[in-house]
Amino acid sequence: MLAAYRDLFALPGARWFTSAGVLGRLSRPMFALGVLTMVSETTGRYGLAGTLTAALQLSTAAIGPQTSRFVDRYGQRRVLRPAAAVTVAAAGALLLCFHLGAPDWSLFVCAVPVGTMPSVGAMTRARWTAVCGNSPQLLHTAYSLESVLDEAAFIVAPMFSIELSALWFPTAGPLWALGFLIVGVLMLTVRHAVEPPPHPRRSHRGPVLNSFGLRVLVATCLGTGIVFGGIEVATVASARSLGDQSAAGQMLAAFALGACVSSSAFGLLRTAGEPTGRLPFAAAVMISGMIPMQLTHSLASLTAALLIAGAAVAPVSVTTKAAVVRVVPRGRLAESLTWATAGVALGCALGASVSGFVVDATGAAVGYEVPGAAGAVTAAVAFLGGRRLHARLVARHRV
Repeated sequence: MLAAYRDLFALPGARWFTSAGVLGRLSRPMFALGVLTMVSETTGRYGLAGTLTAALQLSTAAIGPQTSRFVDRYGQRRVLRPAAAVTVAAAGALLLCFHLGAPDWSLFVCAVPVGTMPSVGAMTRARWTAVCGNSPQLLHTAYSLESVLDEAAFIVAPMFSIELSALWFPTAGPLWALGFLIVGVLMLTVRHAVEPPPHPRRSHRGPVLNSFGLRVLVATCLGTGIVFGGIEVATVASARSLGDQSAAGQMLAAFALGACVSSSAFGLLRTAGEPTGRLPFAAAVMISGMIPMQLTHSLASLTAALLIAGAAVAPVSVTTKAAVVRVVPRGRLAESLTWATAGVALGCALGASVSGFVVDATGAAVGYEVPGAAGAVTAAVAFLGGRRLHARLVARHRV
């Protein structure tokens, strides 16, 4: 069964740009959490720390797709290096302002251009699309692998960033994040033979979000992000209410483990037809996996329920990113994938915020209702939107 992954890594340049993606995708979560830890632990101002982190996430979500739009137009090599240079300069200025005790507003001014940080995950997904050619099976396996790497990054990056800042000095986490970004971008751009070819200006008419298909898929990613963010807050609150706050890390690790295992197994399945045709099935799996979280009330049972929930969310995540490739023009693929990634990031922030308010108002016992409700709505969007998208693609191919 693992032959599918062996075939994948036999493709030209696959091992190199996958390695670049492993390092480069650590930069985003490491930098955001590193700044949060740096500010909160040094000053004790959790409000400033949270607001500054939110500003970083919003700037990345707003500016990141524009960076990827230039990538589609001019190519990865010509855009990624300048974009990374702007990111490093702005991030360095932010860290310097903090170190020198500059006014708070200066930190937010520096946070805005940090949003030019390239979405390394979108770049590697675009490369898979280029090297997999016309093989839907290879692309399905590749995008499953990318989902595993995304989950692994969000497991490793927070722990690594916090440990660095705790053991060395407060800015160690953010500095290492910038180092990973530089190495990842250099690795991607030094070998550019398999990068997607740039597309001319005429393929960039109008906002890419004018596409009904992309709006459905970004909405699905947004909902998935709300599930992720809501589960994080609800799990921390539940562990505290059950008397063992330290268990939250293990419980969230179970959720991530379920997603990694499910994504890996999903990539081994033999697929046929358009990925949009699989969205209704993935939606049904997702909504089923949200149910156990609402019915359990002990640490052990919650951990098992989170393992199931992670496994249930993975098929939607994989299928949604694969469907982006089919519903947008090739000349706008990197931008579209970055919008999908931004949807997840914004959803995480929104889910954490809403879940936090719900827990504060009603207690930890109902904390999982936010990700449960978000999962149900997201599944409905994926199911209904997936059927409509699939019908459109089938009709287009018959013409």
